[in-house]
Amino acid sequence: MSPRSSLGAVIADYLALKQALGRRFANEGRTLAGLDRFLATQRLDLTPEAFAAWCLTLTHLRPTTRRSRMRIVRNFCLYMRRREPDCFVPDRAAFPAPQAPRLPHIFSESDIARLLRAADELPPRSTSPLRGPMYRLAIILLYTVGPRRGELVRLVFSDYDPVEHTLLIRASKFHKSRPVALSADAAREMESYLLVRRRFPHKAESPLLVCSCRGLRARSGAGLGHGLRQLFHRAGVRTGSGRLPRVHDLRHTHAVHVLLRWYRAGLDVQAELPALATSMGHVSVVSTAYYLALLDPVAETANERFAQHCAGLLAQLPGRGGEQ
Repeated sequence: MSPRSSLGAVIADYLALKQALGRRFANEGRTLAGLDRFLATQRLDLTPEAFAAWCLTLTHLRPTTRRSRMRIVRNFCLYMRRREPDCFVPDRAAFPAPQAPRLPHIFSESDIARLLRAADELPPRSTSPLRGPMYRLAIILLYTVGPRRGELVRLVFSDYDPVEHTLLIRASKFHKSRPVALSADAAREMESYLLVRRRFPHKAESPLLVCSCRGLRARSGAGLGHGLRQLFHRAGVRTGSGRLPRVHDLRHTHAVHVLLRWYRAGLDVQAELPALATSMGHVSVVSTAYYLALLDPVAETANERFAQHCAGLLAQLPGRGGEQ
């Protein structure tokens, strides 16, 4: 059993409170457990000096990750301050500056077609008897529905409604489930995959995406991510800088392509945006609009629409060829 510091019991109470409020707090639990072990091993209390020493153990991590873990400890200290007004609370000004977010790679339609062809060419393995069909379905769902990787690997048979052609995304990032409608093409792909999947043992609660390591079981998020990156490499799909895309970029691509279709169809995007936020499991439309508004394809299409609708108006402005 790992040694515990004088804060061990308080950490346990803090985590129990947050989990009782419906939060998973898995990352927070791991971070605070590491702090607890460090303080116990070094026989220290949580002082400014001890916190600085613990931060030195994080120097191998990226600045954003270090900042996140330091913030977790700060929030815990704010909780302790309710009991002990003189409790030390780390100063956020001393935290590493957050890294600029890496812009997502937006897959083209030809990229998606190449990935599907590459998936169809994958031979089965003893550890993955449904290797090709499984990766094909994963690409299609990630592109047409936009689930998170963890949501995708948690799908089971009963999550698909063959009558309504909907998919239930269960217990997502913010502890909410949501049904999403499949396009006609995606529904056909799902039906084709299920014909193959049903050749293996299955029940209502059986996973859709499977491997056969130690018996047929759900594909893990890490395993799916590794396999998809291999598929990106096999299909020759890379970013503008020559790197392999991230799996999460398929989720961004889904959102961007939906938004582009709306622009090109002349729809009121602001009115439609809540529907996209709901289908993607965002807490609010702010989360959806934040990154979509920064993407060049959307901006270019928006500019084209503005120019088409306002060209006559602009021509009448002073200096634009109209009356002075």
